[in-house]
Amino acid sequence: MSLNLALWVVTVLLAVVLLVSTSKMVVPRERMAAVGRAAEWVLDFSPGALRAIGTLEILAAAGLILPAVLGIAPVLVPVTATCVALLFAGAATMRLRRGETVTIAADLVYLALAVFVAWGRFGPAPLTG
Repeated sequence: MSLNLALWVVTVLLAVVLLVSTSKMVVPRERMAAVGRAAEWVLDFSPGALRAIGTLEILAAAGLILPAVLGIAPVLVPVTATCVALLFAGAATMRLRRGETVTIAADLVYLALAVFVAWGRFGPAPLTG
């Protein structure tokens, strides 16, 4: 598999993960927290903060895909991937502070995938506009 194809696959995967995770914008936090320990973190945030996080996730999903597909400012893809890496670094930090060492694995995987996209698109496989 070529590097460009691998980067596209990972980019789409990250965008899907970000879009799925926006459910926090519409599902009441008490209902989300009732799912189990992995979702209890939502109780640490106000509904407004959860909507803000969800909005950032929607913008990140769009920023990972649309600039490349539309050919408009494709440099925004690796910039967005860097921001997504920071988002997941924040999520991992929050989980560490809460003592959720078991559930941190997914955040670290997504962090690594975002770093891979940023590295690939800034470096050996840039998108041309």
